[in-house]
Amino acid sequence: MRRPASIAWRLALAFSVAALLGFTVSAAMLRSASQSAIERLQALQAHDRIEDLRYLLERGRATDLAARARDKIETLSRDGRTRYWLWSDTDPQWRYGSGADVLAHSMTGTTDVPHVEEIDGLSMALRAVNLPATQVRPPVTLIVGVNREPYVASLARFQARLLLLSLGGALLVAVLGFWGVRWSLRPIARMAADAQRVGPDNRGQRLQLPALPVELADLGRSFNAAFDRLDAAYAQLEAFNADVAHELRTPLATLIGQTQVALSRPRPAAEMEELLHSNLEELERLRTIVADMLFLARAEQGARAERRADTSLAAELAKTVDFFDALLEDAGVTVHVEGDARACVEVSLIHRALSNLLQNAIQHSPAGSRIEARIDRGEGFVRVALSNPSDTIPPEHLTRLFDRFYRVDASRPNSDSNHGLGLAIVKAVAAMHGGKAFARSEDGLTTVGFCVSLE
Repeated sequence: MRRPASIAWRLALAFSVAALLGFTVSAAMLRSASQSAIERLQALQAHDRIEDLRYLLERGRATDLAARARDKIETLSRDGRTRYWLWSDTDPQWRYGSGADVLAHSMTGTTDVPHVEEIDGLSMALRAVNLPATQVRPPVTLIVGVNREPYVASLARFQARLLLLSLGGALLVAVLGFWGVRWSLRPIARMAADAQRVGPDNRGQRLQLPALPVELADLGRSFNAAFDRLDAAYAQLEAFNADVAHELRTPLATLIGQTQVALSRPRPAAEMEELLHSNLEELERLRTIVADMLFLARAEQGARAERRADTSLAAELAKTVDFFDALLEDAGVTVHVEGDARACVEVSLIHRALSNLLQNAIQHSPAGSRIEARIDRGEGFVRVALSNPSDTIPPEHLTRLFDRFYRVDASRPNSDSNHGLGLAIVKAVAAMHGGKAFARSEDGLTTVGFCVSLE
């Protein structure tokens, strides 16, 4: 697979192309200006040559004026750069130069821009003037031609030098641009080196923002923020692995220990049946943990509630309270439901979230207390909250209540009946309905709940 070109080469190529275009446009403008200047110079030179003879032809009164005009023409033509023609339709002595008749009839009057024509293999800039008759001569046409070859050659040399200058300038810009870009990209190389050092054994490594240019500072901050999120996710994954190992170790150790004891000697059938019942309870606990983990994994992958139906949340909460009636009676706790709202939800998921909320509230409520359940309808969402009396939860624990396997009490009480996934499932159910979970604890009252979107 072909390796893509580097940024330095791409920018250097872009600089060179832009420079070449700029030099080309400038060279074209300079050539056009030079050509215009040369044409003006030729016109001025032709005008000056005409004026050299025009005074003689208009002011001269000598009877041999024609001969004097020829002598002056020959004198002015000795440099080889200028040629003259005279033409008279009536007097042959006022005819001078080969092809004067053709030129006189093809050029009428004076023009500001010389007429260019090929004469005897030379490119000539011609200019003509018609002089009226005087006392000593008839009407004549005076034509002056200036050799354009030196000017054309100079323009060609100038154009060649402009071409070399454009190519050389573009090459110089490319080289300097490549060097400048490579020098400017050194902070990116340092960023890459810093990023390479980030790893499982060096998770605290971050990009050195003070050393970055202003244009890269935001990018560096974004990378550092991404590294922070990855570090937090990595730490959470490590804690999760430890929690999973802890939660699975207890029932597995119980199963193994009971089985080893049972196999240590012959047992009566009744005792073996009791052992199997005990093992079945531990296996059910393991199955519940695995099922909850699979559910959370599916929710974290973006699964949404699909089998929705318009339902009264107060009615579902009442069913949940009835289901926990025996547990409420044993705990000496009552539930008071206030408010109602209808929402399009997946009933099984909502019932699961309500069950986890109620079970959590019962577990942390003192005997003789009352759990307040409130259902509110807001703008675009419905909120369900359960409040129970309890010790105030510190803020550092409150923000992690919905983490998997997280318990406020590090000693992990009631581990036999609670594996720490209940509130995490509440959060997942809320997310599957486009909502979120929330918790607050103040003045001896803890409120935990969730909201679902109505859209």
